[in-house]
Amino acid sequence: MPGSRKPRRRRPERPAEININPLSYMIRVHVHVRVKPECRGAFVRATMENAGQSRLEPGVAEFEAYQQADDPDQFLLVEVYRDSAAVGHHKETAHYRQWRDTVAPMMAEPRRSVKYTPAAAQPGPEG
Repeated sequence: MPGSRKPRRRRPERPAEININPLSYMIRVHVHVRVKPECRGAFVRATMENAGQSRLEPGVAEFEAYQQADDPDQFLLVEVYRDSAAVGHHKETAHYRQWRDTVAPMMAEPRRSVKYTPAAAQPGPEG
């Protein structure tokens, strides 16, 4: 019967500073890579090997590689670390150094890395 349903109770909003997602305070790194067209296959193979080994690191929460749909020479590596120490540790691993040295000559231009931290974890202009 129309109109006989009870109105839904709204859940109280949580304050912005309370965040129950443990991934929200991690460090996300996006690495932008443009490879030479003739190196795509070798780059993917080397990157998948590095990604598989990286996922085994205790400080790595996520490690994925994406190829741009409309530009197959452009790749995005998405790396999520539990803390800044994990970022440093990753760069000291043998598999990272192997990947870095292997793919360096495959790149059409230097890779670009951008680090992100959660906006909610940053102090506002008032301090």
